[in-house]
Order: sequence, then C-alpha cells, then structure tokens
Amino acid sequence: MSTTPTTPTTPFIASLIASPHFLRRVLWLDAAVGVATGLLQLLAPGFLAGLLGIPHDLLVWSGGALLAVAAFIAFVATRQFLPGELVWLVIGGNALWVIGCLALLMGGLTAPTLLGQAFVMVQAVTVGVLAELEFMGLRRQSEQQAW
Repeated sequence: MSTTPTTPTTPFIASLIASPHFLRRVLWLDAAVGVATGLLQLLAPGFLAGLLGIPHDLLVWSGGALLAVAAFIAFVATRQFLPGELVWLVIGGNALWVIGCLALLMGGLTAPTLLGQAFVMVQAVTVGVLAELEFMGLRRQSEQQAW
C-alpha cells in the first residue's frame, strides 16, 4: 500500500499560490531582488569586479539597468488591477535577463571567476524562477477574471 508523501508546507504553498495577491507579491519580490542586486553592483563595482572577474563597467551598467527595471516592476505592482500586458513585459524582460546571463557565461567575452560564474548563475536561476511564478500568477489571474 503506497501513499503519496506530503509535507507540512504543501498546503501553505498551495494557499500562497491560490491567494488573489500572489502575482502582486511575486512582482514585489522581483522588484526587491532587482533593487538589492542593482545596489550591490552600483555600490561596490570595483570590489566585485576583482572578486567575480566581471568587468567594472558591466557591473555598473547592469546594476543601473536592474534599478530601472525594478522601478518599472514596482510601478506595475502598484496598479489597482495588474495589467496583463505589463506583466507579460516583466516576464519577457526576465527571460531576456536569463538569456543574457547565459550568454555572458558562454560567450567568451569575459572570464568570470568561479565565484563570478556562481553569481551570474544564481541571478539566472532566481530571475527564471520569478518569471515562472509571475507566469503562474498571471495565468491564475486570467482564470479568476474569466469567472
């Protein structure tokens, strides 16, 4: 006799996803991650460049881009009704960021250290997961509006 194992967190996660605020919360998380990473890159580019093997200017420009994108995501998250078109724009931007991270690692234009490779991969995975969560939230929102 076989039973499906469950964990105490399963109902908690299911209730988070089912929440009408799920998409908005994921957008806020996305914005917060962007601000944190952007500030880190803008406030310590010299230190990070040496540690990560990523060019100083790339860290500064991408840090500034992260802050601008985070501001846009926060703007989307503050709308009374989350416009699907803008959320799709966030998801698409996240997908492009993941592709950019992978291109940075495989393109041969830079030579990140092992820690630098991990830094870029953590960004790619985090942003990819956020994009998937935003997609799930957008799909859920569309289902709720269909009723």
